[in-house]
Amino acid sequence: MGLFKGIIERGCGVLLHPTCLPSTQGIGSLGEQAYAFIDFLEKAGFGYWQICPLCPTSYGDSPYQGLSAFAGNPYLIDLQTLVNDDLLAQNDLLPLNQLSTKRVEYGYLWEHFWPVLEKAYKVFSTASNHPYRTPYETFKREQSQWLDDYAAFVAIKQSNGLRCWQDWPVQLRDYAKSKKSWTKFDDSMEKQKFYQFLFFHQWEKLHAYAKRKNIKIIGDIPIFVSLDSADVWANPKLFSLDKDLHPKCVAGVPPDYFSEDGQLWGNPLFDWQTHRIQKYAWWIDRLSSSFKLYDMVRIDHFRGFESYWSIPAESKTAKTGKWEKGPGMAFFEAIKNVFPEAPIILEDLGIATPEVNALKEATGLPGMAVLQFAFGDPDSAYLPHNLDKNSVLYPGTHDNDTSTGWYQSLPESARDHFRRYLRVNGHEVSWDLIRTGYASTSKLFIVAMQDLLSLGSDARMNTPGKPSGNWQWRFSNEQLLKLNRESSAYLRQLKDLYIR
Repeated sequence: MGLFKGIIERGCGVLLHPTCLPSTQGIGSLGEQAYAFIDFLEKAGFGYWQICPLCPTSYGDSPYQGLSAFAGNPYLIDLQTLVNDDLLAQNDLLPLNQLSTKRVEYGYLWEHFWPVLEKAYKVFSTASNHPYRTPYETFKREQSQWLDDYAAFVAIKQSNGLRCWQDWPVQLRDYAKSKKSWTKFDDSMEKQKFYQFLFFHQWEKLHAYAKRKNIKIIGDIPIFVSLDSADVWANPKLFSLDKDLHPKCVAGVPPDYFSEDGQLWGNPLFDWQTHRIQKYAWWIDRLSSSFKLYDMVRIDHFRGFESYWSIPAESKTAKTGKWEKGPGMAFFEAIKNVFPEAPIILEDLGIATPEVNALKEATGLPGMAVLQFAFGDPDSAYLPHNLDKNSVLYPGTHDNDTSTGWYQSLPESARDHFRRYLRVNGHEVSWDLIRTGYASTSKLFIVAMQDLLSLGSDARMNTPGKPSGNWQWRFSNEQLLKLNRESSAYLRQLKDLYIR
């Protein structure tokens, strides 16, 4: 059975990042429409809401390259709530009300969002009796372990033209030495702490509402962190850096059928020996924080715990890397000692070695399967009759095309396999895969919101390797209402029919 047993029960859920929710502030938020989405999940019989990482994003807007492994994304703060709580006036939101409701336009959002949020901070800083005052002070005290470092990191970064911390003046680049200068950034740091309080305050309320509706939230954490992050700046000894604090090697994956150069991610690699000596304390803190935010956690790039592709930092492609051994079972045993029933899902997609498969089996944790990877290959492990029961099944993930777009891009031979295998005509591909997912033996089935709406490739969330234009898709309140009206009863029938 493995180290962890019975982590997931049979169920179903929806994959949707909060940035995609309807709103009038240029990006989805933790406000009214997030609650409406949870209401839809309950009505349609879903028990899970899976999201992407909630971290503050940087260049490229990817939640998988965040400024912190612990902080929340201020863009998700619902500004209408701040109006209701007397921190903003309704007129303050007018610049954001002009932004697109169809896609997230990050450039315009950057220009218009922060001045509004700063107004809320200025009102709060002069209102000594505001109802947020006591919970804010409590938040700062309870979260100081990461909050102070993050606030200093962002404040110093802003004072240095948003440059990467490795390009800061030497006295600020060195974390320990920089502390002597933190008093210069007191107000800017306090502002960042307040933004984090607002995010967590709103998230905790939304999470509590989901629990009351019996909806479990599945969070997501990448195995690696961004080089330009508070985590690396404040904890350089935990990463493979040289004496000048530059990465010795960086993360990626080797060349394969899909990419002759491999993928050069550029994340700094962990110094796993130091983590082992410290009994994986940083990872324990990271997971502890995640388990408070979410009911379950998906860990991206599981194979990196068995072995990871180490690429010399000066390399231009991922071709020149080599495999290095990861922490292996010792890591998961350390997790088990602190979290005996750690609710973790492992992202184990792609070509896995026998050693990677053995490690996954030894942990007993559920892996992932993707139906879009199944068709066109009669021997695919992702075909429904080959699926591992202890798995989480998706038509596609945030990195895949929508199911409609995927089917349209397939060669005719693969489409023929799809139609014959599922005994369908291919006219309703998304719903064919949804019913197949419900009927499968996989313990958990998660469908992307785009597939519930039967959308094409223009609704794709992310295209790996594409440097811009990702993470922008949003849906409308009208689409949610129509889905609720036309499909929630059918979805609940599927749940009951296949006992999810």
